[in-house]
Amino acid sequence: MEEIDFDTDSFADIIAKDDRYNPRAYALLMDVIGFLGGENGDKHMSGEEILDEFRERALDQYGPLTYRVLLEWGVKSTEDIGEMMFNLAESHRIGRDDGDSAESFVGGYDFKEAFLGPYAT
Repeated sequence: MEEIDFDTDSFADIIAKDDRYNPRAYALLMDVIGFLGGENGDKHMSGEEILDEFRERALDQYGPLTYRVLLEWGVKSTEDIGEMMFNLAESHRIGRDDGDSAESFVGGYDFKEAFLGPYAT
């Protein structure tokens, strides 16, 4: 597998097949995967771990605008994060185990609550 430059990958090949998500959403997700994957990038992570780290990183980067940014990027639910994971695997950017399933990302958390809740007054 080729080494990926997370800062300059345009994800054009994925977008050409599935244009539901903005390339920036893929870049954020790849950042999450890179962080969780361990020093050698070979640590398997659960859907729950990916979703939790995605939420933390998105909130850290975009603060109160996170929900709006994700919606603009086409990411409306944890299921969308799962779809993006499988698009990344299909494009050979990340590996996939036989046990990996889209169900791991279903109902992970409510997007409005996760991204607006921390800023509710």
